[in-house]
Amino acid sequence: MTSSRFDLRGKVAIVTGGNGGIGLGMARGLADAGADIAVVGRNEAKSKAAVEDLRQRGVKAIAVPTDVTDRAAIEAMIARVVKDLGRIDILVNNAGMSIRKPPHELELDEWNKVIDTNLTSAFLCSKLAYPALKACGNGKVINIGSMMSIFGASFATAYAASKGGIVQYTRACANAWAPDNIQVNAILPGWIDTDLTRGARQQVSGLHERVLARTPAGRWGDIDDFAGIAVFLASPASNFVTGTAIPVDGGFSVMA
Repeated sequence: MTSSRFDLRGKVAIVTGGNGGIGLGMARGLADAGADIAVVGRNEAKSKAAVEDLRQRGVKAIAVPTDVTDRAAIEAMIARVVKDLGRIDILVNNAGMSIRKPPHELELDEWNKVIDTNLTSAFLCSKLAYPALKACGNGKVINIGSMMSIFGASFATAYAASKGGIVQYTRACANAWAPDNIQVNAILPGWIDTDLTRGARQQVSGLHERVLARTPAGRWGDIDDFAGIAVFLASPASNFVTGTAIPVDGGFSVMA
């Protein structure tokens, strides 16, 4: 039986980009702990499949097609979640993308697209969900950063800037919302086997070998590696943890 410290029954979580990759791994963990889930994403077919996966875990799950760079769309999404699931206790800002170019080749519209998707969306979703998170009495926000929140890479100009911003945004929100009993934390994934990183391995020569050589765990991460950290940061077990940025990377960030 789930310990009461990690019991999410009666809670409702929004997971942006929750229809695949790390987002789906986290959504599965939250569902296994008892939370009802709103899967937010633009790919309706993937979202439908994710919802079926989550419902099989014994919770309510809905798909809410949303462009998380559009304020009006986010407002409608939040209203839909409150209407259909009754409340919002947990917000996971996971939606993200990358355009792999060095800074001198990156165009302004490409920069804006990455920043809007990865960073501005987290601001908008958090800002607009804040009243519901405050009303629930113990809100949780989980922002997804990256190893690029710590390191730089020649091919990840806008992505690294957005993920560095996620960490500082997390710290600001943690301070601002502590009086409302809302904890805000970030997760910094290492190299995880997802559609996004499969594309990187095709575009960046030798990346796969370099990642394995630097990762003490000796493997790429799996999306299910994020279930536990998601439950911890969404549950009462983390009520005195806020403003942190926790690597989930198999030791990549501490390897000399």
